[in-house]
This record gives sequence, structure tokens and C-alpha cells, in this order.
Amino acid sequence: MIGVRTQKPTLPAPSPFRRHWRLAPGTVFLNHGSFGACPRPVLERQAEWRRQMEAAPVQFLWRRYEEALEPARTVLARFLGARPRDVVFVTNATTGVNAVVRSLALRRGDELLTTNLDYNACHNVLVEAARRASAKLVVAPMPFPLRRADDAIEAVMRMVTPRTRLAMIDHVTSDTALVLPVGRIMRELETRGVDTLVDGAHAPGMLPLQLSRLRPAYYTGNLHKWVCAPKGAAFLWAREDKQAGLQPAVMSHGQNRPRPGHTAFQDRFDWPGTIDPSAWLCVGEAIRWLGELLPGGWPELRRHNHDLVVQARRHLCKRLEVEPPCPENLLGSMATLPLPRRFQGRPRAGKIDDEQLRLYDEFGIEVPFIRMGQPETRWFRVSAQIYNRPEEYAYLADCLSAL
Repeated sequence: MIGVRTQKPTLPAPSPFRRHWRLAPGTVFLNHGSFGACPRPVLERQAEWRRQMEAAPVQFLWRRYEEALEPARTVLARFLGARPRDVVFVTNATTGVNAVVRSLALRRGDELLTTNLDYNACHNVLVEAARRASAKLVVAPMPFPLRRADDAIEAVMRMVTPRTRLAMIDHVTSDTALVLPVGRIMRELETRGVDTLVDGAHAPGMLPLQLSRLRPAYYTGNLHKWVCAPKGAAFLWAREDKQAGLQPAVMSHGQNRPRPGHTAFQDRFDWPGTIDPSAWLCVGEAIRWLGELLPGGWPELRRHNHDLVVQARRHLCKRLEVEPPCPENLLGSMATLPLPRRFQGRPRAGKIDDEQLRLYDEFGIEVPFIRMGQPETRWFRVSAQIYNRPEEYAYLADCLSAL
């Protein structure tokens, strides 16, 4: 009715777990999937590593760095179900993709395979590698909405040819938040002689990993997302038979300075030049700390986050009267949903959609909006971390209705 003001939705009380994070008061952070959020105890540990480094830079970086790095690598390898000798640290999953793809000896006419649901930054790596080698980038059109896992497998395998050298497959797609059946896809590709690079940017901490059993050619993942390590912490795992030809994105001293007790693979990657390695050194602390938050450790934390996002999606679909685009068994700790009909068809006004900006500026909600498909559909994605509560997703529904 004209002249009647709608009451602003009430901000829900925060979760008791939120006190462990430095998230801004008065905000509802439903976008853990983009850059993660690092808890206070891990940030405090990082500050201590930085204090030691700045107190004696040469002593720390030139003499103590390796002895500090190895315990972090050992904890990480155990968490990944891998051998330490097969794991190296990188700054993010995109760096890991760069290392793998740019190490390939591609020839004219070779094909690289990806899907239309891949991450844009990693897609760009494939585009440039194909361009330089006069190779071809093939994009498998994976359907979204996706009604069953087998549709994802079939979409990939339809595009394989005798020229396919490498397939890059997301473990958890970024914009669409699908947990893809990478093990089954990988085995199918192996029968055709195709290596797989798994972009596992979201998987560590969201899904249980056993890389020594999965055994793709390559696997890279972020640790600043669901493991909640500081920004700049990620890893690259490579099968032993693939390590000899693998070069880091940044070449440094390790090319010709072998170290006792380390593999040549580790020598090449462990020192990318002068950096702040504190994020890498905090990985063990992040794994330990999050693993002690709930009585059931990491399995209970993963289950909690999955159950929370499933519950959140059910509520949002009902409140907004939209259909879920995939079955619940293809969800991890994120879910992507279509925006209601009245939001569709609106033109883009800038880098970030106006409604996304308004959600934060007016209601304190951080949640990403996404545009995909032909014809274009507008979507939004929610994440679930231990510091979130069901009431926050109800608040999101209220605020979307108020826009």
C-alpha cells in the first residue's frame, strides 16, 4: 500500500562459534566460499611467525625455514591422505593450475579439455597454453541445473578425442557449487589415456580426501577456504610418475640446489623467491584447531556444514518459491539457487550487481550474485561454515524479499 513502510528485517543473533573469527559486527557472512575467513587463534599464530621472521630475517628465512615448513607439510599430507613427498605448497589453486598446465609439452593439434562450469582464472590458463602451442581448448557443455551425477560424466566423456592430452575437472564447481564425481570421471578418462588435473579449490576441509587412493595425475586445492588457513595457503599434489616434468609457476634456486631429505619436486617448489611463508607455516595449526572445534573432529565439522547448507537451501527455495538446481547429494558446504523471477532480466550495472551491494550496505549480508547461461539466468550462492546459523538464511530470505 502506498505510504506504508515495510519494517526492516531483524538481524539474527550470531552463533557462539563466531567469537573465534574477526568478522565485522552487524554482518551476516554467507560467502565463506570465496576467500574463507581465518580464525583468531590461527591469525595469532601467523603473527608470531611474522614476529620471528622480522626479528631475524636471515636466520628465519635462510636457516630455519625448512625445519618449520616440514611439520606443516606432514600435517597437511596426513589430512589429504597423501605422502609428504608428493605434496608442495603454493599460494592458491590457480598457481597450482598454472604450474601443471604450463609444464605440459603441448604440440600443435593437441587438445585440452575443461567444462563450461570451470573457474574463470583457471580457464584462462588453458586458453593461453593452447594459444601458445597452437593446440585446441575443448569445453564440455555440462548442464546446469544438473539432475544426476551421471549427466556430468557423460558431458565430459562426449568431448574426449584421441587428441585429448589433459582434462581439468573441478572437484567442487565455484559458481554452481556442485560436488562433481571426480573419481568416476577420472577413471573413465584413464581408460581413454587422458590425464586429469583436479581443480580442488573448495574441496579441502569441505570433503574427505584420500589422494593416494584417488590418484589423479595432479590435484591442487586451497587451504584458505574451508581449512581456514591464512590467505596464500594452498597445495599441489602430483602423482610420482608426473613429478619429474613439473615446474613451478615461478622458477628459483631449487632447479640446481638439491637438499638432503627432499625430493627434486619439493626442491623446485619450496622456495619461490622471497615471500612471507607464514600462511604455509600455519596450515598445521589451522587443521588442528578446526579439528578440535566439535567432539567428532573434522568428520563432524564437514557433516555439520553440509547439513546446514542443505537445511538452508530447503528454506530458501520454499520462501523464495524457486526450484533447487541439483539433488542434495551433489552439495558440499555451498549451494547455488536461482534468484526469484522478479530479479531476472535486469542488466548488469557494474562489477558487482546492485542488489548484491544493497544486501551488504543496507542489511549487512555478504552473499555473491552470479550470471550464467544462455539465455542468462541470475543466481546467488550461500555457504555454510561453523559460525553460521539457520536464522541467518531466514534473514537473507527476508532481506531479498525487501529489496
